[in-house]
Amino acid sequence: MNDKATAEKPAFPKGLKGVIANETGLSDVRGEEGRLLYCGYEIEDLVDLCSFTEIIYLLLNKRLPNRDELEGLEQRLRHDRELPQPILDFFKTATKTARPMSALRTAVSMLGMYDDRTKDPTQMKEIGLSLIAKIPVMAAYYYRICQGLDLPPIRTDLGEAAHFLWLLKGTEPDEQEAHILDVAYILHADHGMNASTFSSRVTASTLSDMYSCITAAIGTLKGPLHGGANEAVIEMLKEIGSEENVEEYINNKLANREKIFGMGHRVYKTLDPRAPQLRRIAIRLTQKIGEPKWIRMSDKIARMVRARKGLNANVDFYSASVYYSLGIPTRMFTTIFAIARSAGWVAQILEQPEDNTLFRPLSQYTGPDDPLLVPIIDMR
Repeated sequence: MNDKATAEKPAFPKGLKGVIANETGLSDVRGEEGRLLYCGYEIEDLVDLCSFTEIIYLLLNKRLPNRDELEGLEQRLRHDRELPQPILDFFKTATKTARPMSALRTAVSMLGMYDDRTKDPTQMKEIGLSLIAKIPVMAAYYYRICQGLDLPPIRTDLGEAAHFLWLLKGTEPDEQEAHILDVAYILHADHGMNASTFSSRVTASTLSDMYSCITAAIGTLKGPLHGGANEAVIEMLKEIGSEENVEEYINNKLANREKIFGMGHRVYKTLDPRAPQLRRIAIRLTQKIGEPKWIRMSDKIARMVRARKGLNANVDFYSASVYYSLGIPTRMFTTIFAIARSAGWVAQILEQPEDNTLFRPLSQYTGPDDPLLVPIIDMR
C-alpha cells in the first residue's frame, strides 16, 4: 500500500487497542513495567499508608488531604448515606432474582430523578460524593431484601468498608476484615481508561449529568469480561473443588482453548501489581479462618497458566478468594468492584469537562454495496 493510501485510511485497532483516547492526571497504568500509580503515587505505598477515604480525596482533588480535610470528607460521606424512600420501595417490589449489579444500575438512575441538583453543572462534585456514599448502602440493602433479611440502620460511626460489612452482614464488623476490604477498595479505585471508566467519560463528554455517567459505568462493569470476572473465578474454584483436580481441569480448559477468568490482562505485559497485594491478603485470611485450599488452588492454577500460556494473574484472580473468605456472597463480588471504582468514576467524570471534546469515533462499514432497492408493492 502506498503512503497516500495509508494516509487516507484511518487506523483501525479493534477495541481501540493501543489508542490514546484522552489525557488524565488521575491514574497511570504502566503495563510494560507492571506499575499502577494514582496521581503519581505508587499503589503499593498508598495501600501501606492510606485509607480508602484518603484515596477518594486524592482522586477528586489530585492531592492527598491534611487531617482536617480528611475528617471533613469522612463526615461528609457518613452523613450522606440515607436513601430516599422511593429507592427502598423499588428494592422491596423489584424481582428478587435480578443480579445485584442490575438493581444497582437501575437504582442509581432512579436517584437522578429525585435530585434537582442535576440541573446545575456546578453541583457535579457534590452529587458524585453523594453517590460514593450511597452506592454501598444500595448494594447491601438490595441483597438483604432479596434474602428476606431486615435492614440494619445507617450508622455514622463507621468508615466506608466497616459500614458496608455492617449493612451486608448485620453484625458488628471485624476490624481486621474491615481493613482488608478497605485495602481491596484502594486497589480497585481507579485504573486508567478501562471499559467502565471509558463509558462514563463518553457519557460525560455529552455534558450529561453525573447519574447518567455512573449508570453507564455500572452497566459496563457488569459484563463478565470486566467486573464480572471475579465471580467467574470463584465459580471456577468451586467447580474444581480440590487441589488434586486443578491439573486436569486446567489442562482441559487449555486444550479446548477456553478462557480462564482472572488470568492475563489487556494492558499489563507483566504481573498486575494489584494481584500480589491481594494474594498476601488471601494468605492472611487463610491463616485466620483455616481454609487453605482456595489459595493453594489459586497458586497452582496461576503457575500452570503462566508456564503454559505466559499469562499472569490479574486483580480479579485473587480478589475472588479474598471476598469469599470474608464471607461476602459470590453474587455481590462485582458490586464490591463498583463500590470501590465509584471513586475513580466520579473523579474521571469531573475531569472530563476540564478539556472536553465529544467522543465521536468512526466505524468501518462492512455491509453490502449498492443493493437494488425494490419497493414492497413490486415484490412478488
